[in-house]
Amino acid sequence: MIRDAELTAAVDYAYAAVADLAGAADRPVRAVWTAGACPLDTDGRTVAPGDVAAQARQVMGNLRQALGSAGASLDDVAKTTVYVASSDPTDLVRAWEVVREHMGDHDAPGTLLGVAVLGYPDQLVEVEAVAVVAGAAAG
Repeated sequence: MIRDAELTAAVDYAYAAVADLAGAADRPVRAVWTAGACPLDTDGRTVAPGDVAAQARQVMGNLRQALGSAGASLDDVAKTTVYVASSDPTDLVRAWEVVREHMGDHDAPGTLLGVAVLGYPDQLVEVEAVAVVAGAAAG
């Protein structure tokens, strides 16, 4: 389990989990599963209530940090799931555009979902990811 001192400690879960797997003899593989990255600042407060794009930017910064703590980056992401607490397709598109901006040319498959509610007060966006890092050192 990966916890990160750069992210809020006001949550009761790890930010990521890793599994170091035996690949080819000279290329071990690390699989990384993240918790849903939330729009929380380092004090555990939800940022930018009511602003989907601003929350998505915070989420992606937090996701980048959690991945980095596990030895991965956005370029290693194999799949994302993006949750937006809205039934308005415009809000979903706003969040997706921010996610895609952060992913750059790395067009990993992703799922975009509109949901009724997310877990933190005023939370509108959450993104979880699965990453695979080739050549990661086991242990």
